[in-house]
This record gives sequence, structure tokens and C-alpha cells, in this order.
Amino acid sequence: MIEVVAPGPYATVQDLGRPGFAHLGVPCSGAADAPALKLANRLVGNAEWLAGVELTFGGARLRFADAAWVAVTGAPLEVRTAGASGVRPGMGAPFWVPAGAELSFGMPETGLRTYVAVRGGIAVGPVLGSRSTDSLSGLGPPPLRSGDTLPVGAADGLITVDQAPLPGPRPAVLRVVPGPRDDWFAGGALEVLCGRPYEVSQDSNRVGVRLHGPELARAREGELPSEGMVTGAVQVPPSGQPIVFLADHPPTGGYPVIAVVLAADLPVAAQLRPGDEVRFTLAQQLSG
Repeated sequence: MIEVVAPGPYATVQDLGRPGFAHLGVPCSGAADAPALKLANRLVGNAEWLAGVELTFGGARLRFADAAWVAVTGAPLEVRTAGASGVRPGMGAPFWVPAGAELSFGMPETGLRTYVAVRGGIAVGPVLGSRSTDSLSGLGPPPLRSGDTLPVGAADGLITVDQAPLPGPRPAVLRVVPGPRDDWFAGGALEVLCGRPYEVSQDSNRVGVRLHGPELARAREGELPSEGMVTGAVQVPPSGQPIVFLADHPPTGGYPVIAVVLAADLPVAAQLRPGDEVRFTLAQQLSG
């Protein structure tokens, strides 16, 4: 059992989400930076799909009633183990947390979201097959609060990885392909999108990264009937300021989608923090 002494600014339980329910209006949700969660799980011998804790801007404190193997990945931050001679575990490698010890997490040096995997996985009750917190629909466990307790599942399998190279800093560039509604925009709008950097807004969250920058002018009036949306869709409301949809995005939307971010670049979008600059580029411009 793990006690949440302090959740930091925002912490949730996340696995790889609940795909397959979009036709019922249920978002997929899941870890915003899925590769980071998968890596943390592999490091402690878990299946990649088991649930861990997603920290936003760090700052959490977790007390372990029972000893456990733990791994931390994603946005780099300092990890301290109180009650265990002040050990400072590194990221990207499994480490042992004795019974009664407390892990405390600093603030990320770069990036936004850090993942904590525990051997056996976080075993809160699943909803529609997933233990993920969905900030949009409210499905799954609520965001973590001080005093919450998290059960840990039984370990299954061996720890076969003792260290993993952490991904280095990635340029804040999102590769896109033209969206299904790029014809709703004035000529050259894609060039405008890719021409200058955008700044990440304070209003960004797990639903989407809201951006401020060059306005994307429309060529048509009115709005679309609601249609299906995918993670990575770059939706443009009447303000002309784009929004990049993340894990908790709605399954449908009525604003036109000018472009879609490649799946390989979604972890980059998930780690953008308010004030960061990000650029878009057409995927074919990087081919060869």
C-alpha cells in the first residue's frame, strides 16, 4: 500500500487508457506520455500496460507501507528517499524502497510529466477495463489527494532490465500531416502554422495543449457538425489559435482540424509546459 502524503500540483493514476469506446463517447485517456510509462513499467518487471502514477510538475510525496521496487521516468527531477539514509535514486533505473520510507519528488528541470511505476502496478479498481483517471469525463479514480492510499498488485515476472538510457532532450518540433478540414482555412494557412513558433498557454491540460501565436484564418463561415477526433488533432476554434489534442480529448468536436501530429511526436507535445515554444513542420519536409 502507498499513501499519498502530498500529490504535488496534479497527480493521477494512469495506464494505457481505455481504447475502443469512442463510439460511446468515452475518451481513450491513459498516460499523456505513453512511452515514458511503458519504460518505467519495463524497468520494474511489469507488463507495459500496468498502471503507474503520472506527476505534473512533480512536487509529490509518497509513503510506502511495504517495501517495493520503483522506477521513475519522463520529465527529469530529483527523487529523495526519506527514512532510507537520504538516498537519492536516479531516473531510468529500478531502485528499492524499504518499508516505511517516503519518496519525495522535486520539480522537473525540463518537461512537465513524470511517471512512477511500482513493481506489481497500481491496483485501483478498473473502469471500462482501465485504471486511468480521465480529467474530461470523470471516469476512473479522481486526481490524487493527500491521504489517499493506493493498493499495489502482485508482482509477476522478473526484473530483466537494470538500467535504461533516458531519452535526451528533444527539440520542441511537432511533425504534422494535413488535417481532414484544411480546406476550411485561408490559402497558405498550413504555411502559417509551420512558419513561426507558438507559445504554450497556461490553460493547457491533459485534454489539449493550447497555443498562442500566428492566427490561422478561416475561409469558411459557421461551424462543422461534430465529427470524430483523434489524439494529435490540431483543432482551431474561432480565435484562430490552435489546440493540440492530448490523451483526454473529447471523441468528437466541431471545430475544423487543420493538421494532425504524428503519433511518434505525441510524447513531445505531452511534455510541453506553459511558456515553452513549439514549432510545427510538415512531415514530408523531414523525409530523406
